[in-house]
Amino acid sequence: MDGPFIFIGTHRIKDGKLEEFKEDAVALAKLVEEQEPQLLAFNFFFNEDETEATIIQVHPDADSMLVHMSVAEKHITKGAEELLETKGIQLYGPPNDAVLGMIAQLSQSGVPITVKPIHLAGFTRLSG
Repeated sequence: MDGPFIFIGTHRIKDGKLEEFKEDAVALAKLVEEQEPQLLAFNFFFNEDETEATIIQVHPDADSMLVHMSVAEKHITKGAEELLETKGIQLYGPPNDAVLGMIAQLSQSGVPITVKPIHLAGFTRLSG
């Protein structure tokens, strides 16, 4: 059964980098909204003390994730190098080899990546 491709990344914000991260996240969300019309959802969430952020992306398929990684590469690289320590990445839906390769390349060493490729049931509702 076909379903969306979902990326969930959880990150610890480096000490002293919260405000810079917030500015970068807002700029990234604006860039993605403007340049990636295929993306179904793109959201950042904080824990209560704003020391941890989770980004949730819902793509129509893994190819959309490739487009996203190309558009957002500058922000992804900055986050990985300067602002964040990635705690884990979860992928739902079948990734392709290119997506797995790019995620491994752009992720910090040793970050656990969980893949659940088989969509059993459910739906994605679009407004409009």
